[in-house]
Amino acid sequence: MLRIHVDETALTRVTIGSDPLWETVLAGHQLTPRGPKTFTAWRQRAGRLASRADALSCALQLLHALAPPRTGYFPDFLTPQEGQRGLEAGLEALCATPRARLRPELVKAFDGRRAPMWVRELAEGRSGRVRQVAQAVHTVHRTLVAPDWAGTDKLVEADRAVRSRALRDGGVHGLLSSLRPHLRWQPPVLEMDYPESRDLHLNGRGLCLIPSRFCWGKPVALEDPSLPQVVVYPVDHSPLFATEDPRALGALVGRTRARVLAAVETASTCSDLSRRLGIAPSSVSEHVSVLRAAGLVVSVRHDNRVIHTLTPLGRGLGRGELLQPAVER
Repeated sequence: MLRIHVDETALTRVTIGSDPLWETVLAGHQLTPRGPKTFTAWRQRAGRLASRADALSCALQLLHALAPPRTGYFPDFLTPQEGQRGLEAGLEALCATPRARLRPELVKAFDGRRAPMWVRELAEGRSGRVRQVAQAVHTVHRTLVAPDWAGTDKLVEADRAVRSRALRDGGVHGLLSSLRPHLRWQPPVLEMDYPESRDLHLNGRGLCLIPSRFCWGKPVALEDPSLPQVVVYPVDHSPLFATEDPRALGALVGRTRARVLAAVETASTCSDLSRRLGIAPSSVSEHVSVLRAAGLVVSVRHDNRVIHTLTPLGRGLGRGELLQPAVER
């Protein structure tokens, strides 16, 4: 069990983020034949692509060597904090990993395993090998993770909406309490199942919570207590978006408006909706206005943005709960 001790100062620095590097490394863990059924179709597609592309196959072999698809440790340098600013920033930081970090992290990662020659060269800090690792992560992300990033984004944004609501209703304590069952908040300690038993004291430092599509079963944290701390935890894979364009709803309000309604499942601005759906912002604004007038959407201004969310009526309609035929008794 990992016990994270969150002091009063650290409580004020709890954030929720996202990180494509974490998603990519953890996606590699889901490629085992006995992986979760949730990823079966994605895993089959990945297998077909790897069989046809030597670059992807080599990238996966390299990534699996450093971060085996099993429960346990993998080097912290694969997921630098800068990844929260985007893929390119994260890869740049990975390439700049100090040599002093490479060797001890790789020694721990290969404890009990014979390290191939390229790993020994990586441990020596050879820039070509470090760039090779960054390129492998980029290849896996571009080929296997990015093509379905919209699906990942929906799941992550849905989770962020839940956490934002918990924060609004109960403050930081409410937010941390909402992370059950994966994490258990027993003030001032945040507990999570972990391969080893240890205590981590934040001592006023922040903690970034990262909801992840490809994290499965148990949360993941960094090994080095001196690094900026993160906890990556699994999102709910319930089919919240299974009715993104249902026939019944499309017939009722029109196909495009039905898509807008489904997209507002996660709190969004018109710009978010426009980008996600590929619809002109003016058209999105018009559809949202109609849905708002019908009591399906509520809009609130936050700073300089207008954020749209579903009302209970809109949520029920979007999920098809109000379109089911009545049961005769």
